[in-house]
Amino acid sequence: MALVYAGIDEAGYGPMIGPLCVARATLRVDGWSPGDPAPDLWDLLRDAVCAKKSESKSRIAIGDSKKLKLANSSVRQHPLVHLERAVLAMLGTIGEIPRTDTELFDILGVRLEDHPWYSGEPIELPLGTTPDMLRVDSSHLRGVMSRHGVELVSIRVGATGEVRFNDIIRAAQTKAAVTEASLVGHLCALRDGVDPADMLRVVCDRQGGRTRHAVVLGRVWEGLKMEEESARASRYSLGDSLGITFTPKADDAYLPVALASMAAKLVRELAMMRMNRYWSARLPELKPTAGYVQDARRWLDDLRAVMTDDERSCMVRLA
Repeated sequence: MALVYAGIDEAGYGPMIGPLCVARATLRVDGWSPGDPAPDLWDLLRDAVCAKKSESKSRIAIGDSKKLKLANSSVRQHPLVHLERAVLAMLGTIGEIPRTDTELFDILGVRLEDHPWYSGEPIELPLGTTPDMLRVDSSHLRGVMSRHGVELVSIRVGATGEVRFNDIIRAAQTKAAVTEASLVGHLCALRDGVDPADMLRVVCDRQGGRTRHAVVLGRVWEGLKMEEESARASRYSLGDSLGITFTPKADDAYLPVALASMAAKLVRELAMMRMNRYWSARLPELKPTAGYVQDARRWLDDLRAVMTDDERSCMVRLA
């Protein structure tokens, strides 16, 4: 019997521009028994991974993407060096090391909206290391994971573009419905893809103060038992076969959530690179944006002379 251990996290909920990316990272751990707690994968795989960038010289940092992404002004290293190292090395353990962002999007199931600012030539990967170093990282990680009976099942990222984002808000009258739609999609994929003989544990990073998730989960599984709904955590179960936890700062406490956080952030950053490339070609003196509200307003104001009203309406979120 095995444990299927999945983490779900998002990147891009707060910005005014760019996609909301919700990612799912799923690993399989052999030799787990009903009643056993989920393993600490940072400890189990400590010969290959760590949680902090300060410890990442000889190991791969997998942690909170907000802490591992470097400042865009970074000169010594590419801002995405840690994000792509973890995501691409992990994908390499199952034989999938993409050479471009287009290949990465295909592997992760990413579909960006059909706007000209998301098109253009593929961005070559990796950005912050070399293909040879990435292969070394991936080979070492694969060996450590194999010794401990751990394997990557998949990493998937759902990217909700600005038009779809606004459509959901208009229909539901709440911004939370956007992340709920992605969450339900990820949970349905887990429900349908896991061998009934295996146990499934899912940990989701919880944003905001919401503690009740039974209604949303009931759209995926019937008969879930509520174990706890508190500020600390919201936990639900279905016998020994299924456990789901929502908890704040889960990317600091659970490696699958941290990996999902990094994948979501990497996809969003690459999408924003494409967007900035397109609009900088239209206005060469334009400074790039990460899409957060204050700077996005500056960026949109700078583009006023070259951006049409239709283009703006396809780009700016309602909330």
